[in-house]
Amino acid sequence: MRWRLAAFDFDGSLTRDEMIVKLAKARGVEEAVASITDRAMRGELDYAESLRRRVGLVAGLDVETAMDVIDEIELFPGAHATIDTLRDSDIHVAILTGGFRSGVEHLLSREGITVDTVIANELGIEDGVLTGGVSGPFVDTDKAEVLDDLLTSLGIDPQTVIAIGDGANDIPMLEVAGLAVGFRPKPVIRPFCDVEIGTLEELLEVLDIAQRGPA
Repeated sequence: MRWRLAAFDFDGSLTRDEMIVKLAKARGVEEAVASITDRAMRGELDYAESLRRRVGLVAGLDVETAMDVIDEIELFPGAHATIDTLRDSDIHVAILTGGFRSGVEHLLSREGITVDTVIANELGIEDGVLTGGVSGPFVDTDKAEVLDDLLTSLGIDPQTVIAIGDGANDIPMLEVAGLAVGFRPKPVIRPFCDVEIGTLEELLEVLDIAQRGPA
């Protein structure tokens, strides 16, 4: 199989922490947000509704503080090398996340990581403060529809796609892909995974691609 595109979730699949949980800690609502996150990732709560509730709880946090706490987030070991190797192998690398574009782009830039496509939500900001609002492709649309649109624009067959995720909101994307990869997957998504991996380097082993790029 010649793989054409790798679609990654971000929070929990490329990073150790969820952006919204870090923001919640800074706002003093960590427990409430973490509870909603856990329910959503287990498939017990509609993702769009859970997203609105969580973002609403961090309203009033100033943007400077928000970016400072996002900057504390660590990517999993091997993220840089794995993404570089995939791109060196002519595989289009996309990030599809219900997380927030400003945070994703900041963390990728900080680590010197280049991807081909980032599709993410946007936090509402007014006068330098989070409004508690959120907009973007994943507020009311699942990852299958967004991935389908991307594949159509690129002229890529879904069977040549690898999708990598860890939580319930990744299931639609995993169902579209030719290869569904669970990265330390929550129990609810295991039935939808063709393979499970515990490190990002294992993805290259699954694809039988020799690692290139930085460690």
